[in-house]
Amino acid sequence: MEQEIPHRLSTLGHPQRLAVFRLLMRRYPDRVPATELALTLDLKPNTLSTYVKALMQARLVTQERVGTSLRYAIDMNAARETFDYLLRDCCRGRPDLCSPFAAIGFDGDSPMTDRKYNVLFICTGNSARSIFAESILRMEAGARFVAYSAGTKPRSELNPFALEVLEQKGHDTSVLETKNLSVFQGEGAPAFDFVFTVCNQAANEECPAWPGQAVSAHWGMPDPVKATGSDAEKSLAFQQSYGALLNRIKAFTALPISSLDRIGLQKAVDTIAQTNEGASA
Repeated sequence: MEQEIPHRLSTLGHPQRLAVFRLLMRRYPDRVPATELALTLDLKPNTLSTYVKALMQARLVTQERVGTSLRYAIDMNAARETFDYLLRDCCRGRPDLCSPFAAIGFDGDSPMTDRKYNVLFICTGNSARSIFAESILRMEAGARFVAYSAGTKPRSELNPFALEVLEQKGHDTSVLETKNLSVFQGEGAPAFDFVFTVCNQAANEECPAWPGQAVSAHWGMPDPVKATGSDAEKSLAFQQSYGALLNRIKAFTALPISSLDRIGLQKAVDTIAQTNEGASA
C-alpha cells in the first residue's frame, strides 16, 4: 500500500480526474452511467474514458457493464485506505490536527440524541419528487421530524399531477411551495440533521457543506415530470414516484436513530437508497 498511496494522490492531482472522483463520491454507493458522468462534467466520451481508466488503475474506481452501458462507482475500501494514510499516518494519530470532523464536532462513535430532527429533501425543480418526500415525511412522522424541501433550480409552481396525487393521498397541499436551496443557507436557516437528494441532477451538483455535518444520502429516481403519453400514463409515473419515496421514508422512520452512531446511521440511509433500486436506473 505504501507504493499505491503516492500513485493515487498523483492520479487525483489532475483537476478533471479529481472532478470525476468527487462526483462519484457524492453519488456513492450509486453506479453512475458513463454517459451521465460525461454530460455532467462536460467531457467527451473518449476523454472521460481516459480519466476513469487512470482512476481504475489507481484502484479508486470500479467499473460494471449493464447491457451496453458502462457504470462507475467509488472503490470505498481504496478511498478509505488513502484517507486513513493521510489522517492517521501523516498526522501521527492526531485527528485534532488533520480530521475535518474534529473541526465540526462530528463524533462517529456517539449516537444521535433522541429529539426532533430536521430533514431536507433536494431535487432540481422542487415541483414533484422533493415535494412528495416532504409531504410523506410530515404525514408519516411529523411528531419526530420537521420536513423541508428545496430545488437547485426550482420551477415557478408545483406540478399539477404531483398536487393531484398528494390530494388523493390526503396531504394538505396548502402548506407547499417551490423554494430555492438558497433559502436554507446562511444565518437563520435551520440546522439540518439529514439531507437527501432525490434526483440525479441535484446529486451531481456541488451542494454546500451543511453546518453540523448532516447525514446525507442520494435517493435518486426518474423524474415523473418527464413522463410522456396520455394523462393517465403521466399520472401513473407520479404515482410510482410517490410509492417509491413512501417505501424509503417508511424505512427511514423505522430506524432506531437515537441508538445508532452516525457511522451506523450513514450506512443505514445508504442501504435505504437501494430500496426500489430499479426506479433509479
